[in-house]
Amino acid sequence: MRRRPWTIALATAALTAALAAPLGHAAPPALAASPAQAAASPPPPAPPSAAVTEHRAGFDPLVPSSDPVELREAYRPLSVTYTFEGQERTLDDYLARTGTQGFVVLDGSDIVFERYVASGEDSLFQSWSMAKSFTSAAVGIALGEGFIDSIDDPVTRYVPELAGSGFDGVSLRDLLRMSSGIDWDETSDVPFVHVAASLGYPLTELAKQQKRGWEPGTRFEYTSMNTFVLAWAVAKATGVPYHAYVQKKIWEPAGMASKAYLGNDSNGNSMGYCCYYATDRDFARFGLLYLNGGKANGRQVVPDSWVTRSTRPSAPFNQGYGLQWWLGEDGDFSANGLGGQLIWVSPRYDVVIVKSTLFTVLGAEETDAAFEAVAAEVARTRTARLASAH
Repeated sequence: MRRRPWTIALATAALTAALAAPLGHAAPPALAASPAQAAASPPPPAPPSAAVTEHRAGFDPLVPSSDPVELREAYRPLSVTYTFEGQERTLDDYLARTGTQGFVVLDGSDIVFERYVASGEDSLFQSWSMAKSFTSAAVGIALGEGFIDSIDDPVTRYVPELAGSGFDGVSLRDLLRMSSGIDWDETSDVPFVHVAASLGYPLTELAKQQKRGWEPGTRFEYTSMNTFVLAWAVAKATGVPYHAYVQKKIWEPAGMASKAYLGNDSNGNSMGYCCYYATDRDFARFGLLYLNGGKANGRQVVPDSWVTRSTRPSAPFNQGYGLQWWLGEDGDFSANGLGGQLIWVSPRYDVVIVKSTLFTVLGAEETDAAFEAVAAEVARTRTARLASAH
């Protein structure tokens, strides 16, 4: 994985604002939390029912698939060591130092390593910006179904409400590759947007207020509002709410096994840029979907061409970013979230790793080395087992 120098600064600002959000947009009750935090926090609101058509301020539910993808528990010892800054370290060191609460490693569809701290396999973890990769998948599916003609279309073709705003004439491609040209600073602007949504202010209105700051398609500028607009475009193009489209086209056919929630702005608009509350096993299923070229249970869920396109460099000015996916140097790619959330996919090793934590900026720089070492050890032990079987 490539370094993301903006994440630490953003993490501090955004977490402060997010934690200040009112209770009405708190996490669902099963969200993993440390015992100390749980004791200090007031009880969250009762969760909405499982009906996907129901709307409740703050959340929209996703119901489990009728045909969940089986993840076989096939745990095996992994002896993981790696060198970082001249020191030999272990996986246990890394998990402790980064405050990891959930960690799942898939060897294909086998769970070979799984660990939870102050949480469990049924705990719901906040995705933060890992949600952006789900939104990318929704765009790719809508494109494949013909609801979107081309990602080079201006977003105003699908969301005419943005005419006259900074998004006027900006292509879906430039939204996807974070090159919209709007005047935006992620560190200071996204906390304001997140709190505004928590207070019930329509994100559609905030999107219409954005101004043009530079020429679209000329540089990379990480902008969460871009992804909200993409989610809005999916809803407008398909004629159904974003969360309902995700339910029908991703959650159900991709075989997600547990109930989950999507954050909304209390006005019927899914946030899109963040706030999937799901189990780590279901996050792993999403990674597995992309590892398998968009297929799950023999079904093509995300077009294979979109999986390939979205996990390749999207612009000469940024070789480390695809279409809402971060890219590594050896073909790996990842969905990244605030404070250390990751869905990491390695086609090279046939491995998916999911990491969830309440919040930490510690150990972020060694994540590349740690994950590469885990994946290499999974591949090594796989080969050894196959050899012994013969």
